[in-house]
Amino acid sequence: MSDTAVFACSALNETDGLPYFPRLCDKIRLMEAGNLHPDLQGNLGVGMDLWTCQFLGVEYADLKAQIIAGASDEEAMAWAKENGITRPEFEKEWFISYLKNRGFRDDMSARLAERKKESAHTDRDDIHSFMDYIEIDEGRTL
Repeated sequence: MSDTAVFACSALNETDGLPYFPRLCDKIRLMEAGNLHPDLQGNLGVGMDLWTCQFLGVEYADLKAQIIAGASDEEAMAWAKENGITRPEFEKEWFISYLKNRGFRDDMSARLAERKKESAHTDRDDIHSFMDYIEIDEGRTL
């Protein structure tokens, strides 16, 4: 790994109205360049990466190949739309809510509480979801 390891862009960034997708793409590019922060490397292709690919109806490995081949976020999204599942707008809204609220009063709440305890954010009452946690943990504000 290079000396310039960095976190990926915000999980709240959007491509075509879909949050997290730019972060997924950024993580792949940073990993390929040897610059992805070690804290993020174990989650490549799982968690929110996997859920986003499942929502789009594409395999993570196939999307990764498009991005490594040079596709921009917009081109990768266009490829996913062409090769994945077409979903109605209401399903997209449900998925966006799912992503943004994961860890808030659901089956991942205990895991979010554990993550907060493992970090310097134990006393942060404003962290309600994993997206909140990502933003704070990587030095961004809510």
